[in-house]
Amino acid sequence: MLATAIALQQVTSEAVHDEMVMDMAAAIYQNKNDMSGDEFIHALYQYSAMLASLTTTLATHALLTESQIDEMMSSINEFETLGKDIINGN
Repeated sequence: MLATAIALQQVTSEAVHDEMVMDMAAAIYQNKNDMSGDEFIHALYQYSAMLASLTTTLATHALLTESQIDEMMSSINEFETLGKDIINGN
């Protein structure tokens, strides 16, 4: 349990300090005065989505084995297909 908590802490730190994430944060900060309110909100939304996505990806890889990830992706694909079939009346 402690190892899991440490792994999550490490990947979260890795995501926050990722070069692309840091570059995006710097660009938002440096250009904040040149953006409209809506542009600034949109940029913050994109930044937070990028950070959350990277954190989730890294956490998934830290917590699951490759075969577990493959199984999870297969299940997601099955549910997507099932949903499409239901929507299309099949």
